[in-house]
Amino acid sequence: MRSTEEVVESLRQALVGAGVVLPSLCVDPVTGASEEPFALVDLGRCNVRVAERLASVVRGERPAVGTHAVDVRDGRVGEVVGHVGGSVRLRPVGGGREWDCPKEAVVDAQPEEVMRARLRETNRESVRG
Repeated sequence: MRSTEEVVESLRQALVGAGVVLPSLCVDPVTGASEEPFALVDLGRCNVRVAERLASVVRGERPAVGTHAVDVRDGRVGEVVGHVGGSVRLRPVGGGREWDCPKEAVVDAQPEEVMRARLRETNRESVRG
């Protein structure tokens, strides 16, 4: 049987692989120092965005809430804010009106696509003054 520390590290790596970071994830110090054969794992505290993303990952939603995706119908990049029926709800990178996209028309955004979308939005804002 693996040690509690090994299990915590395994969970940390799995969460990071799913795009979720729980900074306070650790072995519970009280039960870890006791004679209990199985220490508790302290998942720690996280903000609402991380909790929402974790729930999305656990539900198996793809792409997960909080990640970025591309609407292949028109190339728009947005942050995934939810899943409604057979659609993925996206919010533009710079904020604005959300839109629904069929699941089959959504692909994960590459980091360079997100950066380009942010740059376009920054340029658009600078032109507006």
